[in-house]
Amino acid sequence: MKIGGSEARKAEENNDTEVLIVDDHADTRRILSRLLSKCGHEVATVDCAKGALKLLETGRFDALISDLGLPDSSGYELVREAKQRQSLKGIALSGFGAEEDVRRSIEAGFDYHLTKPVSFQDLRSLLQKVAE
Repeated sequence: MKIGGSEARKAEENNDTEVLIVDDHADTRRILSRLLSKCGHEVATVDCAKGALKLLETGRFDALISDLGLPDSSGYELVREAKQRQSLKGIALSGFGAEEDVRRSIEAGFDYHLTKPVSFQDLRSLLQKVAE
């Protein structure tokens, strides 16, 4: 069966990657969730670290995409806890992208650091690496 156009792109991108997005900004969660879902990823979203940890108890995720400033914790603390619970890749989202900010994210346990505004193409590329 030959697949053409958008169906081919969707089949090519569909990699069954389970993604957990943690961000207290509702529009960011909603937009990232929709875009990543359209690329074939399974996406769950929460607005705080406590909610993320609860989902990590019951679900398996390949990637954690987290803002660093959360209302009940920090993304740094969240990624440490998350990696103790399961093997996943951490992607930090931050408004700060100086060398020190990136270093701090990596030291906390994030595998990647993206500076806001995030390039969706960069995020897609990172998730392809996670899926491989």
